[in-house]
Amino acid sequence: MNFRYGKKETEYLKSRDGRLGAIIDQIGHIRWTVEPDLFSAIVQNIVSQQISGSAAASILARIEERLGEITPKSVSKTDAQTFRACGVSLRKTEYIKEFAAKVVSSELDLAAVAKMPDAEVIATLSSLRGIGVWTAEMLLLFTLQRPDILSYGDLGIHRGMRMVYRHRKITKKLFAKYRRRLSPCGSVASLYFWMVAGGAIPDLTDPACGLQK
Repeated sequence: MNFRYGKKETEYLKSRDGRLGAIIDQIGHIRWTVEPDLFSAIVQNIVSQQISGSAAASILARIEERLGEITPKSVSKTDAQTFRACGVSLRKTEYIKEFAAKVVSSELDLAAVAKMPDAEVIATLSSLRGIGVWTAEMLLLFTLQRPDILSYGDLGIHRGMRMVYRHRKITKKLFAKYRRRLSPCGSVASLYFWMVAGGAIPDLTDPACGLQK
């Protein structure tokens, strides 16, 4: 499944921001994979922290092979040694098991979380061990598909903004200005900033590196 957006969002962003609009026209539509199941997405995010994408993919593949499916019940029934054998660190295993226990006991209702406003989702999820504000924001965007997520804590967003707007640094004040300008389509803007940061437009350089376009 890909993040859902279309002409309505891109035309809005183009009307609000000429520089980003030109980027949108150059790159075209972006297909960005999302994980629709919130429980599985949280487990995946915990596993993936501070390791390479390939290492995370290998570990998750081993977990899925052992569990069959990543669900609250399957995680709760699986002992810590199995997760450790899959390559999950002791601390991350504790986070995952604790999270699953809260869901199974109904202490945490993920269906209710999915209906909360953005700020409440961030507060609720970041209260879990192993989940910070940035991870909660990424879950809002790539699982709950909320339309207006632009993360100040994301280094890729900062790099993309520097490259698009030609700043050496994105201060909180500058970030707030762009957030207001791009709202309520911040999530789609995020996709394009990430693409720019990843080199989608080769001749667009990062001013923070002392380079000029």
